[in-house]
Amino acid sequence: MKIAIASDHGGYKLKEEIKQYLQERELEVLDLGTDSEESVDYPKFGYDCAEAVASGTADRGIVCCGTGIGISIAANKVKGIRCAVCTSVIMAELARQHNNANMIALGGRTTDTETALEITKTWLDTEFEGGGRHERRVNLLNSY
Repeated sequence: MKIAIASDHGGYKLKEEIKQYLQERELEVLDLGTDSEESVDYPKFGYDCAEAVASGTADRGIVCCGTGIGISIAANKVKGIRCAVCTSVIMAELARQHNNANMIALGGRTTDTETALEITKTWLDTEFEGGGRHERRVNLLNSY
């Protein structure tokens, strides 16, 4: 599985921790920046990561900013992207099971590294339930 990952300056340290975890799991990582804590604009990084997922360049994506909110809004501008801000393991699990989230967003200033790695692991390891109401709703999301 190939994971695209990107952040702004507020999520840079967390992105680097997650990237290391992904590499330890022997997943292919496409790092789309940023490469420091120097101030940058999060919309570009969220959008670029989402484009990589939507185009098939990557299978899934992870984005980080200070809270995860702004960068998730940018990612969700790309058709076919379902980026969920996750602050807990249960949110990551349900984002996959019910929403087939192909991206997650995490906050470098709001989520500690240990929790972020647990969220990432759960999101990676959880399958979409599909069928019935969940599939119908994901199809509706994709139609907009």
